[in-house]
Amino acid sequence: MKAQLESLVLQMHRGGMRFEEALREFQGVFILTVLREQKGNQCRAAEKLGMHRNTLRRTIRTLQLDLQALREAVRRRPPRGQALDAVTRRAKQVGA
Repeated sequence: MKAQLESLVLQMHRGGMRFEEALREFQGVFILTVLREQKGNQCRAAEKLGMHRNTLRRTIRTLQLDLQALREAVRRRPPRGQALDAVTRRAKQVGA
């Protein structure tokens, strides 16, 4: 996993992404992934992330994460992986 992360960081760096932007992108994807795993339950996700639920909610607002796609994905139960792809695409649009 370390090699994959290093490769991703190198791609981001070569693409001109600054540290703050990369950090925001990572935080957003990480949080959305854990939220999806917890079926959108923010209290359980905060516990898994090792933060207080209010901190998670504040971070979601700060990063301007769109939870609507996540909520729809949790309700619909699409084939494995597709919901996360939609959430990740939305996170990238917001971060762009």
